[in-house]
Amino acid sequence: MTSSTSPITAEALSATTLLRFATAGSVDDGKSTLVGRLLHDSKSVLTDQLEAVERASLSRGQEAPDLALLTDGLRAEREQGITIDVAYRYFATARRRFILADTPGHVQYTRNMVTGASTAELAVVLVDARNGVVEQTRRHAAVAALLRVPHVVLAVNKMDLVDYAEPVFAAIAEEFTAYAASLGVPDITAIPISALAGDNVVEPSAHMDWYGGPTVLEHLETVPVSHDLTGCPPRFPVQYVIRPQTAEHPDYRGYAGQIASGMLRVGDPVTVLPSGRTTTIAGIDALGSSVDTAWAPQSVTVLLADDLDVSRGDLIAPTAFAPEVTQDIRATVCHLHERPLRIGERVLLKHATRTVKALVKELPYRIDLSHGLAHENAPQELAVNDIGAVVLRTAEPLPVDAYAVSRLTGSFLLIDPADGTTLTAGMAGEAFAADGAAAAAAATDDEGWDF
Repeated sequence: MTSSTSPITAEALSATTLLRFATAGSVDDGKSTLVGRLLHDSKSVLTDQLEAVERASLSRGQEAPDLALLTDGLRAEREQGITIDVAYRYFATARRRFILADTPGHVQYTRNMVTGASTAELAVVLVDARNGVVEQTRRHAAVAALLRVPHVVLAVNKMDLVDYAEPVFAAIAEEFTAYAASLGVPDITAIPISALAGDNVVEPSAHMDWYGGPTVLEHLETVPVSHDLTGCPPRFPVQYVIRPQTAEHPDYRGYAGQIASGMLRVGDPVTVLPSGRTTTIAGIDALGSSVDTAWAPQSVTVLLADDLDVSRGDLIAPTAFAPEVTQDIRATVCHLHERPLRIGERVLLKHATRTVKALVKELPYRIDLSHGLAHENAPQELAVNDIGAVVLRTAEPLPVDAYAVSRLTGSFLLIDPADGTTLTAGMAGEAFAADGAAAAAAATDDEGWDF
């Protein structure tokens, strides 16, 4: 890597937290330049990578390195100067490790933002200071709210082109904050920047003494992030049944998987879904030894007190907090495939470790993000990048949580049964809070939504 005054040791990395965040912005808002500046100024660029960018920039007649090339890796992206695919970047500072999903800005690549933001705890939405909040800005804010991203940063870019004027920034920040809050986003931070000049990206700007908040990197390093899923209701999707049937373990029957949320304890009464059979946890094996307690996101093997019919795809949950089992699922979806989704279509629905047959019964509405959150009722189909509501009927009952309760057990995929192609990403329940502004005002904790 390029030289750094504070080398990061293995011990320091092991003690830091991890933040997953996504970037989004309209075309030519400077998103790739911001990401490149963030990587470059935080000393997270390998020397050979920087040299390659410098050579490519010189070949284009540019005197300074085009930092956008650090993220626009596809040939088509470099040729057009746009971001097409989701690019993941990994970097670290002394305070935190980061996984960055750089998502496209074009309307036709909305599905890519859904993919990149689906696991993000923070979204950085860029706005060109000259243009203000545009349709794509509202679209990206809506997608972040739809996916329950708990923290949103508004980065007002190209402040150097508006003479670093505070009123310009204030007007944009006020408009965006009001819109995002109406969607129920619990935490919104606005930062004036110039990605090209480096103002307020990693280092504070000398041109905006009227701004006293953090730089982008400072905010990323300090924003509260909770990976603690132990307070959520326990959910254990079974991935594999272990039956050695050896002389050493003649009667061993264990159920292996990753705890999606909550804590499991030996002796806890649990229900196996969708069958509804009840038993207790007789043992938990983790890393080759028996333990009394395990928690998300550990991978463990659970032993039950009774010999029940349990197989891959079943869900083990506490009897007192078991999710509802249903064959009728109403959900908000983003359609990902070029082929439209229509009423009557037969699909496969993949939920956690279980895949079942399903039928598209209804398409109640499609969300028109270009006009706020207007609904087009009863559309004939959902085209690629469309966001709307569906009602599904599954061939077998499923234990589905609302996505607002759990991003893991409240999400699913619709798959083409003919060739296995992913068609649609779904989130069980309604898209947004009934009263987004009230939900935002009620979010008094620092963590925002809990998952």
